[in-house]
Amino acid sequence: MSTSELASQVGVGSVFALWFALACRARPALRQPHQRGLWLTVLAATIAITLFQPRVVTGLMNVGVDLHTVTLTRNLIGVLSAGLVLVSMVDIRRARHFRRCVPLTLAVAIGTLLILDLLQLSRPGDGIMSVQGPADPAAAYWLTLIGAHLIGDAVALVVCWAFSLRSSDRDLVWSLRLFAVGSVFAIAFWSGYLWLLYDGTAAILPYLSLVIGVHGFIRAASLLVPMVTAAVRSWTALRVTWRLWPLWRDLVGAVPHVALASPQRTRFREVLLPRSPLALQAHRQTIETYDALLDLHQYVQPGAYEEARRQARRTGLRDNRLAAAALADVLDQARRAKLAGAPPSGSGSLPGVVHGSQETLLGIARMWPSKANTPPVPDRLAPARRP
Repeated sequence: MSTSELASQVGVGSVFALWFALACRARPALRQPHQRGLWLTVLAATIAITLFQPRVVTGLMNVGVDLHTVTLTRNLIGVLSAGLVLVSMVDIRRARHFRRCVPLTLAVAIGTLLILDLLQLSRPGDGIMSVQGPADPAAAYWLTLIGAHLIGDAVALVVCWAFSLRSSDRDLVWSLRLFAVGSVFAIAFWSGYLWLLYDGTAAILPYLSLVIGVHGFIRAASLLVPMVTAAVRSWTALRVTWRLWPLWRDLVGAVPHVALASPQRTRFREVLLPRSPLALQAHRQTIETYDALLDLHQYVQPGAYEEARRQARRTGLRDNRLAAAALADVLDQARRAKLAGAPPSGSGSLPGVVHGSQETLLGIARMWPSKANTPPVPDRLAPARRP
């Protein structure tokens, strides 16, 4: 695969990624003023990157749009994006004067490009015009265009990285750092165009296209950080709910007063038809499992844990799995004792579950014995459920 083909595929993929990220984040971003500017910045950059793709430009030319119009529009929107970067990144409380100057500077830059274009300051025969080239190859036009982008991206790089070092919000930190990395690629892209202006050849254009395509993917990733984090949290909650369910069901069956709601009939129903958000469901199951474990602690017989640990060691288990298997066995004995109406012993121990960490409970759940053959408890011995 040639560089041009690779750059074309990366460019098209980045365009789809950018529009997907914009569509996914449009509603939450536009509702929050502190995210609206960033979203609009990426929107402007996405339009410019879209108009940079040869397939898009060729398609527009096929429907009668002039090449010069496409490239001029792309460059004007690109400069607008650079200005929006400055507006959205500068703290309005600490730089009111600077923030007022940015729109004026942006208007001057856009006006300069339009004036230079109208003056037709072109140099025919220089060989650099293409669907990915500038609207006007005149040096003044290039310098205005490239300077606006380099200034905007340099400010974005410095401000984003500095803010990411001071923030405690992980989503914001990753968004800012990804945006800063994207600015590095943008700086590399426009530096390449500056080199092309003075000493380069058109052969560098495919490489510049590849750089701007990677830049597009990183910009899309910076927008999607909150969405990805939410998906990871949902998956983690789903995993906890699924793995903890057998242990939680059996323990709250023996200690029903710790549960806000009784378990559903199957694990699949608990996961696919949750009665609360998955994160809340996982948290509730963890707390209720631990509360039930504390209640059953008084039914643990003296020496039961040590004996269970010796038996687990004979099966070849080691380290954490050994402790989890022993705890699962002892808890099962305590659960059966309570269901059978045995009096509390109050002198047993359950090492390692003092704080009831989620990982400890998940380890016990992994080793929890099957209750498929557990004989039913007589009604007269079963604890009464809360109304």
